[in-house]
Amino acid sequence: MHSISAKFAIAAVAGMAAVNIATASTWDMPVPYGDANFHTQNIIQFAEDVKEATDGELEITVHSSGSLYKHPEIKNAVRQGLAPIGEVLVSRLSNEDLIYEVDSIPFLASSYDDAWKLYDASKSALAEKLQEQGLQLLFSVPWPPQGVYTKKEVLSVDDLKGLKIRAYNATTERLAQLVDALPTQVEVPDLPTAFATGRVEAMITSPSTGANSKVWDFVSHYSDTQAWLPRNMVFVNKAAFDALPENQQQAVLDAAAAAEVRGWEASRRETEEKTQVLRDNGIVVTTPSAALKEGLQAIGSQMAAEWSEKAGDHGRAILEAYEN
Repeated sequence: MHSISAKFAIAAVAGMAAVNIATASTWDMPVPYGDANFHTQNIIQFAEDVKEATDGELEITVHSSGSLYKHPEIKNAVRQGLAPIGEVLVSRLSNEDLIYEVDSIPFLASSYDDAWKLYDASKSALAEKLQEQGLQLLFSVPWPPQGVYTKKEVLSVDDLKGLKIRAYNATTERLAQLVDALPTQVEVPDLPTAFATGRVEAMITSPSTGANSKVWDFVSHYSDTQAWLPRNMVFVNKAAFDALPENQQQAVLDAAAAAEVRGWEASRRETEEKTQVLRDNGIVVTTPSAALKEGLQAIGSQMAAEWSEKAGDHGRAILEAYEN
């Protein structure tokens, strides 16, 4: 009798183990940036929150630095179900649809508060576009705002005329053209040489890139224009999400909401810390003059109008919602 009871007990334990294995799942999550990056750190915390809230039944393994899929491959990998969840820089996708470009229109949203309002105005259109492709938006976090680096103080857009300005995408190229500057394609690792040889005389980028590139070796001034705040986004394969038990779905959504708030706060801190690094190394950090601000905003308005025209009714609706 005892041996029969023991067999039943063993069978029961084995059955419970099988149930646990069936309900537990692991999601691989490719992200493009390294472990030290504040975006990646925020995502690692997001994964830990999901694991804790589901008692380990859903575990998200973060693969940083493009180690699982390279940045350009991540969205399609998630769309095809090769990875259930991932992160990309939103504006990388602007060649697919103009909705992905709205956060990179210069001087449309030139502060964290305005960037949040723009995100709020465009979020439903962004989510809808992703949904059309079998994806679900979870959260989005901005990079530090873009500022102007020069070898002398810039008081108006006229001071940028004729300068060779680093361009790293279509937006910065168009911006350079509109201030009557000369756009020059230069990648970040080549900045010291480009400045030293006179191939570039100014650039627009974040305090993070400035600090990491040790810009004090080749420029002297940084105008904190907060030109735009490009965002990253985290999204999930809709079929994979829908296949989760309801409690796990809710855990993911709750962790995503917390990650979004935490990520925006981390971005603000990153901006302050890296701007201080610029100051500490002798860069003259200035708030843009009224004339410079006015000139840049006029250019931003023109670029927003050009974007709106290309984006059609969808784009106009977003800009109207943002402005109101």
